[in-house]
Amino acid sequence: MKPFFLILALSTLTLFSNNLIAQTAKSDSIAPKRLVALGDSLTEGYGVAKDQAYPSVLEAKIKSAGKNWIVVNAGVSGSTSASGPSRLKWLMKSHVDILLLALGANDGLRGIKVSATEKNLAETIELAQKNQIKVVLAGMLMPPNYGSKYRRDFEKIFIDLSKKYKIKRIPFLLDKVGGEVQLNQTDGIHPNEKGHQIVAENIYDVIKDLL
Repeated sequence: MKPFFLILALSTLTLFSNNLIAQTAKSDSIAPKRLVALGDSLTEGYGVAKDQAYPSVLEAKIKSAGKNWIVVNAGVSGSTSASGPSRLKWLMKSHVDILLLALGANDGLRGIKVSATEKNLAETIELAQKNQIKVVLAGMLMPPNYGSKYRRDFEKIFIDLSKKYKIKRIPFLLDKVGGEVQLNQTDGIHPNEKGHQIVAENIYDVIKDLL
């Protein structure tokens, strides 16, 4: 009887090992999903190390929650909303699951017409949705010296677009960071490392249900 039980035990162990290997291989073969942060210098991480910019911080935060995602930093300093559609077309050469659209700040700082910014952002959103990409829109605000009407109209762009296209909106990308000296670099515009940590938290709170 002993040889029989030995053979049975070895067979069971072999079957268990094969199943474990198969499950591991299956798990390893599942490609991570991709969140692309399409933005300007705020996204690129001007003045800080790449791994300290909010896209990298956000990716680490998502992975710590047990989610298999890659966050692509598609920030280019100086970019305006006009670059959105063409840059998204290029980014779609690789799979995109979620688009974090964080353009518009430079439009406002340059005094570009609100209607033009809205049109550019709308085209980018429509392109993403046409390709089954979920969109999260990062809201932007202008400083007080730009006048109350322009500031109000500019903020309304993001509110109106989020309603029209039924997409999630981050009310203000730099919430709790903008205007805070200790969270920004000496230019008073770009977040420092601590500021990027808070920006990542702002984003995560909005997108976590989509992951």
